[in-house]
Amino acid sequence: MSIERSDEILQYLKDKSIVVETFEHPPVHTVEESRALRGDIPGIHTKNLFLRDGKKRFFLFVTDEAATVHLKSLAKTIGAKGGLSFGSAEALKELLGIEPGSVSILALYNDANQAVTPVIDARLRSAERINCHPIVNSRTTSLSVGALDAFLAAIGREAQFATPEEPPSAG
Repeated sequence: MSIERSDEILQYLKDKSIVVETFEHPPVHTVEESRALRGDIPGIHTKNLFLRDGKKRFFLFVTDEAATVHLKSLAKTIGAKGGLSFGSAEALKELLGIEPGSVSILALYNDANQAVTPVIDARLRSAERINCHPIVNSRTTSLSVGALDAFLAAIGREAQFATPEEPPSAG
């Protein structure tokens, strides 16, 4: 994904009077790389999972980067049919216009057909700042919860909020 497309999304946010702060850093592909390279950007950094269920419905689950996500319990929580698995790189490119490593709630800007259901971990609602990539993994954009809500409203989307249950412990 190009910097130009990222610039377009950031300009869209500005045009809609959605206040964000964007930081430049070396490209990151994993949460571990992100922690090492992003510097001291305040707020919760997100982990974004592009998922599909057995009926080939797609979901974008956004949670804290430190969260452990159990797909079976998440599937139950969000009403997925037939369990959840990771969506393919091809579907990610087709539906959200991005490459693996750049998955972000902001990629919903590219989802003109609204084929991907946004699901946000309800625990993020109490965050002061939520950090995500503006569809390129060499930038991090910091949004308030209000700014995130304004972005979703601007693109005509509503997120489902879910708190996945922890799976029963073995033993």
